[in-house]
Amino acid sequence: MKNSEITGLSQEELVVRIAEEKENLVKLKFAHTISAIENPTRIKKVRRDIARLNTEVTKRKAQSATETK
Repeated sequence: MKNSEITGLSQEELVVRIAEEKENLVKLKFAHTISAIENPTRIKKVRRDIARLNTEVTKRKAQSATETK
């Protein structure tokens, strides 16, 4: 997921997307524990996507806090 796609999402969509990606990460880790998955770098990609989404949420919270002052 690109940063341009993330910035286009609303706050609610970001929260939903974070939950979906976290669930996906758990499934990938579980599948990798049972038997090696075909592309283990997918785990790394999902973790980075979650971090990007969380960063955008934090950035928006900071912006709204500075606007209300």
